[in-house]
Amino acid sequence: MAPDVPTRRRSAETGGSGSRDTRRPPAPEPLPHPVVDNHCHLDIADGPDGSWLSTDEALAAAAAVGVPRIVQIGCDLPGARWAVEAAGRYDAVVAGVALHPNEAPRLAADGVLDDALDQIERLAASSDRVRAVGETGLDYFRTGEEGRAAQHASFRRHIDLAKRLGKTLVIHDRDAHDDVLAILDEEGVPDRLVMHCFSGDAGFARACLDRGAWLSFAGTVTFKNAEPLREALRVTPRDRVLVETDAPYLTPTPYRGRPNASYLVPVTMRAMAETLGEDLERLCVAVDANTEAAFGGAW
Repeated sequence: MAPDVPTRRRSAETGGSGSRDTRRPPAPEPLPHPVVDNHCHLDIADGPDGSWLSTDEALAAAAAVGVPRIVQIGCDLPGARWAVEAAGRYDAVVAGVALHPNEAPRLAADGVLDDALDQIERLAASSDRVRAVGETGLDYFRTGEEGRAAQHASFRRHIDLAKRLGKTLVIHDRDAHDDVLAILDEEGVPDRLVMHCFSGDAGFARACLDRGAWLSFAGTVTFKNAEPLREALRVTPRDRVLVETDAPYLTPTPYRGRPNASYLVPVTMRAMAETLGEDLERLCVAVDANTEAAFGGAW
């Protein structure tokens, strides 16, 4: 196996472990057919020193339960560079690169947003191991009115980049459904579009599906209060369903709040199969094929 890529510490914005339960959940029963974790942050450590998984450990643990491939997502310039490096070192990994929507206002305030976007473009074009431009999009939960213009400008630039380079566009959408769709319609939808950690209801799901999107479901679909999200899953055609962790965040029930990792994808997959009344193996086969279609083929 290639040398391990050093793990970055969790950012101050997302918070530290505090009084959280940082015990790593046990490995679930392996899946009957492999699937891909299509959105992961292997570079971001979660928990106190020594409690996180190294890249090698995370990949091995995931493969052991039927998750042999991962899409590593970079959300800022250091993370994007890390993702490209990891994709070059590990056959199991491909990369997505972008500036997270919450990065855009900070970079704009410092007068360096355009330069940062230029660097993202160079990284996106640097290798065919970079399959995606993302996660980009809009986040109105953490950013107020004063930062939205920068988010919109950054999102539009990423859409253009995905279209010009033929990459998959991976969208982060938090409390911004209407504006995400409006900007997509104005700019034109790329050939491949993934709604990361889908967070809408059945109506929004249909609107995204009408635009050709794949909908990616994370551990949130297992949460007790997420019935609208499960309704969205039910209306999503089987050829448009993806699964992700967004690790180290959004750990599925019954481990909510503890550190997440790609080896917990089977917990979410089993919950999805139960929600759909679907055979688990059949759903895994569909999700695996869908992920390859969404991200430009096998790797």
